[in-house]
Amino acid sequence: MLAYYVDHLSPFLIRFPNGWGIRYYGLAYVLGFLFLYWGLRYQAKQGWLKITFAQIDDFVFWLAFGGVVLGGRLGYCLFYDLHATIQNPIRFFQVWEGGMASHGGILGVIVVMILFARRINKPFYHLADAAAWCTPVGLGLGRIANFINGELWGRPSDAPWAVIFPQAGDQTPRHPSQLYEAFLEGFVLFLILNFVRRRSKRDGAVALTFMGAYPVLRIIGECFREPDTPIGFLFWGITEGQLLSFGMIVVVIILEYKRRTKQKSIV
Repeated sequence: MLAYYVDHLSPFLIRFPNGWGIRYYGLAYVLGFLFLYWGLRYQAKQGWLKITFAQIDDFVFWLAFGGVVLGGRLGYCLFYDLHATIQNPIRFFQVWEGGMASHGGILGVIVVMILFARRINKPFYHLADAAAWCTPVGLGLGRIANFINGELWGRPSDAPWAVIFPQAGDQTPRHPSQLYEAFLEGFVLFLILNFVRRRSKRDGAVALTFMGAYPVLRIIGECFREPDTPIGFLFWGITEGQLLSFGMIVVVIILEYKRRTKQKSIV
């Protein structure tokens, strides 16, 4: 009889009295932002990002709070928790109860980068390339935190590495889809973007590669992930995350087409 691993991990790195402390999920965000800060400075030193260190400090603040936090929270409330948010709008501010959407965070980051690019008079894609190069690390850490928290579990599986998530309300072995997604959205995506970053000098190459590769990898990962409750499957076995990812692919195709059309018109 195969004994499956049971996810009884504590969501706290350090827990203090009265139920509060340092959570792995929050730590993932902090480490992701620290890598973003280091990554932008590294790219500036390499000559890939042509803004000052003082502008990088402001850029990180804008991305962290205006883009990732607000965009991710708004995306979750609109895409995955709309009914409850309409009934109780104050729910948007109850971030301690969890709920962040990566698609919403990406959308929030795009809006912030457009505004910041205008503020410092730099091309949007120049900033977008630099931010995109750093993003997989934060995504991967977030997925690892999801596994530690025992949330966003996978579909039932009889694989030897399947995991039992008590939070799912049963003892069914499931795919550790959070770790699959950490590998795909973190490690694999970073390798792809790093390759493009070092080989292409065209503004927008890294950002558009991210916009195209991330949804493809997300669609693959979603094949092993249990659909979000209470949304479930939408149609043809497609999940909410996959539908949003298909939308990203359509957007990146349109953006790349416009870029190529503009380049031909200039020539």
